[in-house]
Amino acid sequence: MDKNNNNNYSAENIQILEGLEAVRLRPGMYIGSTGSRGLHHLVWEIVDNSIDEVLGGFADHILVEVLKDGYIQVTDNGRGIPVDLHPKSGRPAVETILTTLHAGGKFDGKSYKVSGGLHGVGASVVNALSESFIVFIQRDGYSYRQDFAYGEPVGELQVLGESDESGTRILFKFDRTVFVETQEYDYEILRNRIQQLAFLNKGLKITLIDDRGEVPIEKNYQYEGGIVEYVQFLNGTRTKVNEDIISIEKVIDDISIEISLQYNDSYSTNLISFVNNIATHEGGMHEDGFKMALTRVLNKYATDANLLKKDDSFIGEDTREGLICVISVKHPNPQFEGQTKTKLGNPEVRQITSQVTQEGLERFLLENPQDAKAIIEKALMASRARIAARKAREATRRKSPLESLGFASKLADCRSRNPEISELYIVEGDSAGGSAKQGRESEFQAILPLRGKILNVEKARLDRILSNREIISMIQAIGTGIGEEFDATKARYHKIVIMTDADVDGAHIRTLLLTFFYRYMKELIDLGYIYIAQPPLYKVTSGRRAEYVYDDDTLNRLLEELGGRPQLQRYKGLGEMNPEQLWDTTMNPETRTLLQVSLKDAIDADNVFTMLMGEEVEPRKDFINENAVYATNIDA
Repeated sequence: MDKNNNNNYSAENIQILEGLEAVRLRPGMYIGSTGSRGLHHLVWEIVDNSIDEVLGGFADHILVEVLKDGYIQVTDNGRGIPVDLHPKSGRPAVETILTTLHAGGKFDGKSYKVSGGLHGVGASVVNALSESFIVFIQRDGYSYRQDFAYGEPVGELQVLGESDESGTRILFKFDRTVFVETQEYDYEILRNRIQQLAFLNKGLKITLIDDRGEVPIEKNYQYEGGIVEYVQFLNGTRTKVNEDIISIEKVIDDISIEISLQYNDSYSTNLISFVNNIATHEGGMHEDGFKMALTRVLNKYATDANLLKKDDSFIGEDTREGLICVISVKHPNPQFEGQTKTKLGNPEVRQITSQVTQEGLERFLLENPQDAKAIIEKALMASRARIAARKAREATRRKSPLESLGFASKLADCRSRNPEISELYIVEGDSAGGSAKQGRESEFQAILPLRGKILNVEKARLDRILSNREIISMIQAIGTGIGEEFDATKARYHKIVIMTDADVDGAHIRTLLLTFFYRYMKELIDLGYIYIAQPPLYKVTSGRRAEYVYDDDTLNRLLEELGGRPQLQRYKGLGEMNPEQLWDTTMNPETRTLLQVSLKDAIDADNVFTMLMGEEVEPRKDFINENAVYATNIDA
């Protein structure tokens, strides 16, 4: 190595970014992305500051308004941001907070005992990434205004007059030169998170107003029962095992633990956890402590009540089948770890959560013997099913896609062994599968044809699921395993594409597949590995010109443009296309359209899957009656 050849690398090459320049230069480092996720993150940074006032006991109402032209306005009735001069900067505190990274009241441990935004970067980052940012403050008998643009103050702090109220109102408009991918706020993303925050903060009223349409949409959320009502909401119409929701609350060493749980007759687990209102998708110490205590307490109760045979015991998955549980921890100094910084790492929380869970659950079981017996019976049934599934699970431990009972022998694998470029097409029917095998790029595209409709996993236990040949073929091909043994790092393909016909049967098969992935390989959806192919509906030919069309609106525009009498071919199924057509329209990375499956909100997805695919008929009938008016082309 030639150390003398330094390419003129010296002190003058070291760039010091002043103020918020770093944010504007590398926005993704601070808000995750400059796509939809990052755009909505701006809103949450401002809302989180208002939530911190709620957690401190200084506010009880937050108003979030989605205005025209990309403006968002967030108002709270808290203390108001300080406006007196900051001793170090010599500028008003509000200006210092909004123009300096890591400046705020979250560090001294006095202004905020508990906070969701512990890094002090939230509001200043939003300011840096906004073409207009205006803060209105009411405190100490006066009202104030300060304007900013692209993170820089515009003029001085203004005193607007006297006021006998207190609070903060922030009006901002994102910088369209930064957020070029997505420039519209998604109402459902905002609504879901705002409802969630209302559940997590007992008694807090949050109002959401969307003023972009002709008629404003207004939603008010307020839950005096907090996460008890959250569990009730999550359980929806499912049949309950224990009628009364188990509610546990305790504060130990300034750490607040809230747990609410209830069992239903489903076979899946929905355990969601939060720390200071932040969703901990990767779990952590609070979830570990809860799971340990739950298994320990149910084992002890079942043994003492002679409900377990000698030498038998429950394992964790037995005690969590059919469980809906919300864990909310409020911690003065949380430590996050994991790939996405959403895993709680504080070791003391595991012991505290375990202790609180054990005390609360033991008390509930002793005071509610009928519910206790029903819960134990639920765990016993799960235990028996687990034992029955053991042999079936062995069949899914795939050594290669062509081994193990020959179930995956119809997989036409790709030559590449690099999962980052490898794609698996799950194709409806042998006919389409044959065309796909011939038309694919075999270097990186694998084809797995499915015969007919797979099992509805919403209505089946794991032992039955693992006896279904089509499902076993998928598990073997994908390579991650299933259930407790699932490991996303073993995925053989980072693009798993569902390719079904554009008709009612195709939509049903697609829903069954999505239900399977959601219930048993949800992390693949979270990682963005699951896609839906978009095959064309029509081929329009006029003279030498031939175009594939994917929707009716485009078809109508094209027919109007072409005039005359073009030849129109309607594709009712993938099998009608020859290999070249299938490649050109649906599989060629240069020309295809793939829809990436993402769960904007796992809670909504959970409820929809249960409603559409579960045992209860009434909710499904209600849904059909309410939405029949929107159905078109039902005979297509």
